[in-house]
Amino acid sequence: MSANAQVIPLKEINALKKKLNWGDIPAIYHMVSTSVGDLDAILTHGFESGYKSILNKETWNLPKLGGTRGENGVITVQYKPKISLRHVYNEMGYELHCYPMVNGERLNKNLIDSPHCPFKRWIPETMRRLFRVNALTNYMMYMAENGDDADKHLIRHIYFRVEELIDILRESFDVIDVRGYTIAEFYTEVKQRKDSNPAVFLAQQMNNELD
Repeated sequence: MSANAQVIPLKEINALKKKLNWGDIPAIYHMVSTSVGDLDAILTHGFESGYKSILNKETWNLPKLGGTRGENGVITVQYKPKISLRHVYNEMGYELHCYPMVNGERLNKNLIDSPHCPFKRWIPETMRRLFRVNALTNYMMYMAENGDDADKHLIRHIYFRVEELIDILRESFDVIDVRGYTIAEFYTEVKQRKDSNPAVFLAQQMNNELD
């Protein structure tokens, strides 16, 4: 998806969807749209998320990062925490996963008070998933056959919002790599496979989640 493509606000996309469908909005669209609304407000809403948690420098391993706390309480570090990101597609939808880099290795296990981990505590079950867009995989397979202009605008909106959130992470973290298909790439693959079996492609991505 071109960076010059028009990105329409979610409220306008929802209004367009309602207009195109004479007020009858499919349940799967509503599920995805609601999830996108949460994603748009991930840094301003009060609810907790893995994304907000890792940006909280109180969770960082300050001795490893050369961190200090000023008299005003502000934490600064000499070295950015090193992390790896992965785009994940599963039966629940789309998720952005995070893995700490420890001694050059991407780890997916509990790390408590490890001197080499960039975080004080890393518990994958509660910290690995930074955020989720519910039902996005099924939605993309649905819209490959039945999508309208509102659906296309919604996918574009999600793609650019996720890329923006990754760029925000890059300001605070040394992001070693970002693995997996971007949302734009995944949607392109689904469209190309719509006459075969896109569900097989999804199953392959689930099996390769930790490659």
